[in-house]
Amino acid sequence: MMSMVLFAALLASAQQDIKAKNILDEVSKKAQSYKSISASFVFTMQNKEMDINEKNSGTIKLKGKKYVVNLPDIGVKVYSDGKTVWNYMKDGNQVTISNIDDQSNELMDPSSLFSIYEKGYKSKYVGEKKEGNKIYDQIDLFPEKEDVQDVSKVTILIDKSTMMIHSAEMYTTDGNIYGVLVKKMDTDKDFPDSDFVFNPSDYKDVEIIDLR
Repeated sequence: MMSMVLFAALLASAQQDIKAKNILDEVSKKAQSYKSISASFVFTMQNKEMDINEKNSGTIKLKGKKYVVNLPDIGVKVYSDGKTVWNYMKDGNQVTISNIDDQSNELMDPSSLFSIYEKGYKSKYVGEKKEGNKIYDQIDLFPEKEDVQDVSKVTILIDKSTMMIHSAEMYTTDGNIYGVLVKKMDTDKDFPDSDFVFNPSDYKDVEIIDLR
């Protein structure tokens, strides 16, 4: 799993911004060239009207369609072998199992950080943005079907030196802003497939809720 400041006006046409598309294609090609990606990140959720400003650290491992996201600050760990998702909550010591196709809306599942731009969004190149001594390309994404999406906009920053996503911000229609900021990234590590499957024996007396 994974995920970043994630998340201008809409393009008058439904066509992709050519510069944005070319950059995103390069990012996708680069990410897919690695046999695995692991990263530490900061995950945030803000809602100004409700005076919410949460920040939690986490880690992610990605291997093809498989992922595992760990958010120890809030006691959440999400596993996926590419077909099944196990969502473990330390509070209550329970795991919910579902098919990956039944996941309704990621709404900033950190594992979507490296592929969110591939899933039904129009893109617009905004320009370069400097933070510290680094320069990033900023691209805004807008849902192709506005009436069926809970997301109004996603802003992503791409590191020009590595052509990998540095951060993302996702703005939802209910006023929440979900963010993922990548702190450190490693690639091409060897992770066994068992890392991406929930093992009940690792969690004594865990309650299993199977929704498949």
